[in-house]
Amino acid sequence: MTRFGYTLMTEQSGPRELVRYAVAAEEVGFDFEVSSDHFSPWLTEQGHAPYAWTVLGAVAQATSRVDLMTYVTCPTMRYHPAVVAQKAATLQILAEGRFRLGVGSGESLNEHVVGEGWPAIQDRQEMLAEAIDIIRALHTGELVDYRGEYYQVDSARVWDVPDEGVEIGVAVGGRRAIEALAPYGDHLIGVEPDAALVEDWNAVDGAKRIGDGARAIGQIPICWDPDEDTAVKRAHEQFRWFGGGWSVNADLPTPAGFAAASQFVRPEDVADSIPCGPDLDAVVEAVSAYWKAGFTDIAVVQVGDEGQDRFLEEAAGPLLEKLRAAAPA
Repeated sequence: MTRFGYTLMTEQSGPRELVRYAVAAEEVGFDFEVSSDHFSPWLTEQGHAPYAWTVLGAVAQATSRVDLMTYVTCPTMRYHPAVVAQKAATLQILAEGRFRLGVGSGESLNEHVVGEGWPAIQDRQEMLAEAIDIIRALHTGELVDYRGEYYQVDSARVWDVPDEGVEIGVAVGGRRAIEALAPYGDHLIGVEPDAALVEDWNAVDGAKRIGDGARAIGQIPICWDPDEDTAVKRAHEQFRWFGGGWSVNADLPTPAGFAAASQFVRPEDVADSIPCGPDLDAVVEAVSAYWKAGFTDIAVVQVGDEGQDRFLEEAAGPLLEKLRAAAPA
């Protein structure tokens, strides 16, 4: 069954608002909620970057049904993997089994802040594989000593470990990443509706197969508003960085860099890539690209803090009805 999620965008909303939106999203019927984990917004116009793990801890207590997930955490630079193991275990206990840990190789925007530079992509993928090994070892609750190429762990133990463990979703953006990382993940996280991601993942020896226990989890921005011009304006202001693609966005270090890279992006360019306005059928059509590509879970991003309450109150329920009617069972 296709599942539909709601995105807690830490770049565009403050922490108290995010918890409120999470409660409303559960009440309206979303199946799961994912949270971004950024040290900085992409653009200064977005204006926020609260600590995702504190927000998710509050959300775990304020909700009771929806699954929760980081989309995604980078457990290699800003966070040492041993610290990620501890906080993921704690959050799983607070969420009573509803949490999945989503991890990825990161973006310079968030990771360069600790002053360790920005490694090449192959190094980042190798670091991520090592980090996942450490996290899984610590989630056994046993004492762990680890000597790797990138990380060292000395006599570490996570004392509060959930009985059900913590499933790990791994963000991948191409064949090389899939070949390197698929055996380490319980689920695939994809940044675009590309059927090749699912096919390549399922072809890797040792990978858990999508559709046979593993899930493919995607995400898509939308900008619903009763007025189309308002929606296009908001999407351009908040999400014009989106068109750069992962290969560009991963390496830009500051909001100023994203502003410069997107300075010639026009509102109509954004509207061509993000469904804007009141037409829910257009949203369903855009989302359908993911399930047609073999994705099992799709989280929507309602762009902008302004209008978020109205989206949840007026549009989210009817949108979910249309999505579930159109999606494959």
